[in-house]
Amino acid sequence: MNSLTRLFSPIQIGSVELKNRLVMAPMATGWANHDGTISEKLSSYLEARARGGVGLIITEVATVDGNYPYVPATVGLWDDKQIPGIRKLTDVIHSHGAKIIPQISHPGPESVSLLFGDTQPVGPSQMLCHSNKQNCRELTVEEIETIVGQFAEAARRAREGGYDGLELHAAHSYMLLGSFISPLRNRRTDTYGGSIEGRLKLPLQVIERIRAKVGNDFPIFLRISGDELYAGGRDIRETQYIAPILARAGISAFDISAGSYPQMSWRIVPPSGTPFGINTPYSRAVKEVVDIPVMAVGRINEPRFAEDILARSEADLIGMGRALLADPELPNKAMEGKFDDIAPCTGCGVGCSRAQQDERNITCVINPAVGRESKLQLNTTPTPKRVLIIGAGPGGLETARVAALRGHQVILCDKQNKVGGQLNLASVPPMKQELAKWVQYLQIQIKKAGVDLRLNTEVTPDNIDQFKPDVVVIATGGEAFVPGFAVAGGKSLPTAHDVLAGNVTIQAGNVIVLGGGVVGCEVADFLANRGDNQLIGRTDVTIITGKEEVGLKLVREIRAMTMQRLREKGVHIINKAKVIAILEDGVRIQRNGQQEDITGADAIILARGVKSVDKLSLAIRDKVSEVYVIGDAKEPREAMEAIAEGSKVARDI
Repeated sequence: MNSLTRLFSPIQIGSVELKNRLVMAPMATGWANHDGTISEKLSSYLEARARGGVGLIITEVATVDGNYPYVPATVGLWDDKQIPGIRKLTDVIHSHGAKIIPQISHPGPESVSLLFGDTQPVGPSQMLCHSNKQNCRELTVEEIETIVGQFAEAARRAREGGYDGLELHAAHSYMLLGSFISPLRNRRTDTYGGSIEGRLKLPLQVIERIRAKVGNDFPIFLRISGDELYAGGRDIRETQYIAPILARAGISAFDISAGSYPQMSWRIVPPSGTPFGINTPYSRAVKEVVDIPVMAVGRINEPRFAEDILARSEADLIGMGRALLADPELPNKAMEGKFDDIAPCTGCGVGCSRAQQDERNITCVINPAVGRESKLQLNTTPTPKRVLIIGAGPGGLETARVAALRGHQVILCDKQNKVGGQLNLASVPPMKQELAKWVQYLQIQIKKAGVDLRLNTEVTPDNIDQFKPDVVVIATGGEAFVPGFAVAGGKSLPTAHDVLAGNVTIQAGNVIVLGGGVVGCEVADFLANRGDNQLIGRTDVTIITGKEEVGLKLVREIRAMTMQRLREKGVHIINKAKVIAILEDGVRIQRNGQQEDITGADAIILARGVKSVDKLSLAIRDKVSEVYVIGDAKEPREAMEAIAEGSKVARDI
């Protein structure tokens, strides 16, 4: 019996009733057309979440001035020509019983305007814009008045386009309104700065002008940091003071986040390992001082936990972003009590946050269909085949799941005694345990789909005929790369994989980790301890890397936290160093043209990446007509590529 009575109860926001308390939080995609209109790709992506049962969708930033885009392909509300496309989108969303509002903003310091001409980003004060590495100039009072009018006109277009309200972005000392509110970025000495009232002047003017343009029956959400969590920034006490002022001015609901940009960027998009419901202390504090609905966001990716937040009166609405990337059907599945069928968000940031940072299309490790909802449909095959999948890592599991759902007869073999492949190791380091949810989810799904799982079963060229496959998918993954170092005494060195798997136990002492990539940083984090807890003992770790910096492939938010922990644990990093030889108790390196011996090590661990394991594809091509190689077996990468390739292969079979 479903006990999510609060989560799936309706709620009134001003004049608009939502069918439930689940809100899709705004996430930038960059999928608008280049004139700011809504593209088919963006519409299909949002429609999938509306069809999935969410009560309200808050779209990504829609900019009020076309000269100041937020992303290269930014959504716009600066031109009446954009209204017909908006109307088409809102009609589609409404047809599924959901409501939709845009998050409107002037990007201000975060504008990428200089990429498209000579227009310089603007803000409350002259400053360096960390997101685009540009200087922004201080707005004049006359320019501020113009921007206030642009916000009002954008609100009018939103209403005429059929949106059910709007959200103003004033959080994280970010974009124009957020930077005006925050003392971290507002250094003005005129009436728009200095005091709390001065910093509030612009958002209050914007709210007043919007209300004059669209009336009082058009809900206005305000996204704001409950606490900026940085010295000199706004704290929760000040937020409690200004929240009633903003509510009286015409705000209909608050969207409470936390952190400031760039100082506390990991708190804005909190990654795996951070507390669930990380911002609920702030949403609860705001809820204590206002009588309008308050939404909590940040690390709420499980519906039963969301219900608990509502039950504890920590919020009235639940904002989910990345969880709805992972599974757009999360609301419907939760309402039906199908919790095991919800594709889990782990907060990894690999497909979403890092993609934005790398200026690539966002996706999701566990859901390759993000942004391709209309193309990646699961269609039943007219010609069922016998499909043998070798390797039950993430790629093999996803291939098995999709192929079985399409109607193929699927056999999944792995020579190990459990599924998961390298995810079993990836979930061991600190703050990474949530990755195990992918393994658990996929194992449940292949069982429900009828996959014939055979563990402790090694497939070879000699025994493959007994499986009688029409198709073979090789997903045998990778293994630790062992470089050809000259090792004193001819001994072999343990790998990071050995340590994380528990095959090699490292006692307290001095440890050298060779390699400063993701795995090198994670195994150092796993082992290092200052020894304050005498039951654990002291382990001093030194990372040696040839790169200028370590952990560069970590998601930005996760890297910030990882590096902080490494510093706190006293991990020593030697960069730009080439390892020449392995000594009895250390290594010989070369850097800056000089040789140097690093000695006194009790253990030396190899963390030099992964090499592909594929011993079958060439050997069986004369036995099986259809052979595919995916994931690390094809080329060492990440779980995201393995799952995406497995999903594609299973759809192509």
